[in-house]
Amino acid sequence: MKNMLHAEEQAPVDADHAPPLIKAKPLSRYIGTELFDVTLGEIARDDALFAETKALLLERKVLFLRDQDITRAEHVAFAERFGPLEEPHPNAPNDSGLVLLYKDADSTPEHYENVFHSDTIWRERPAMGAVLRCVETPEVGGDTIWVNMVQAYRDLPEHVKQQIDGLRARSSFETLFGAAKPMELRHQLKERFPDPEHPVVRTHPETGEKILYVNGVTTHFVNFHTPQNVRFGTDFAPGSGNLLNYLISRAAIPEYQVRWRWTKNSVAIWDNRSTQHYAVQDYWPAVRKMERATIIGDQPF
Repeated sequence: MKNMLHAEEQAPVDADHAPPLIKAKPLSRYIGTELFDVTLGEIARDDALFAETKALLLERKVLFLRDQDITRAEHVAFAERFGPLEEPHPNAPNDSGLVLLYKDADSTPEHYENVFHSDTIWRERPAMGAVLRCVETPEVGGDTIWVNMVQAYRDLPEHVKQQIDGLRARSSFETLFGAAKPMELRHQLKERFPDPEHPVVRTHPETGEKILYVNGVTTHFVNFHTPQNVRFGTDFAPGSGNLLNYLISRAAIPEYQVRWRWTKNSVAIWDNRSTQHYAVQDYWPAVRKMERATIIGDQPF
């Protein structure tokens, strides 16, 4: 036919509009995409696959894959494509560069999962992201929820955005992990991990997006008590506390969330800078075993 081109006459493919290498399906409007027909090993070894995966991660904040029967070494190798891994977590077992989040009937006093948080916000340089693989999961329960905190910031009323512009806050390792420990050990942990100060609204270093950056382990604003904000004591306390609680509560809005049902060898990869997550603690006394590679991040600004 006249309209058909011979193979050598085919127009070149536009690199900017080339078909995607990875089959992907969004799971909610604002956050979460599942990847299909690809393994972490393939992505780790292929620069083009990794570049596409990273672009999807920056856009969709958290990616999911199923049936990833990989070794710990392969898990670590994939995570290290994003950057070096954090030092061992001080409150969980570690092996081969992975944090072992193993929960069973004997570990109930140490659960600490059921709070919206971003990982290691209690460090001066909180985690950039994480790769979490499910080793064993209950038949029912044990889901994880992730939240898009970029969208949470975008939807704030303008007067709130103005009020929190320039505010900074502290987050504490002690509030999350120290409360159930003996006082002497709690004080040792406090000395080892002094509460860092971070902006209430941080800027994503790669996308430039503004992110609401307070969560369940944020304790207080450090620069709220100024003549612009405080006239009387009740303006500061409970006034500043009410504002902080309001900001923290934004993570609980369902429209910003995606919920993932774990199966054995399923994996989540998330951008820890722009998200929070919540491990749903509804499975006790069933066993839930997860292994996480945590990637070093930068100083929030």
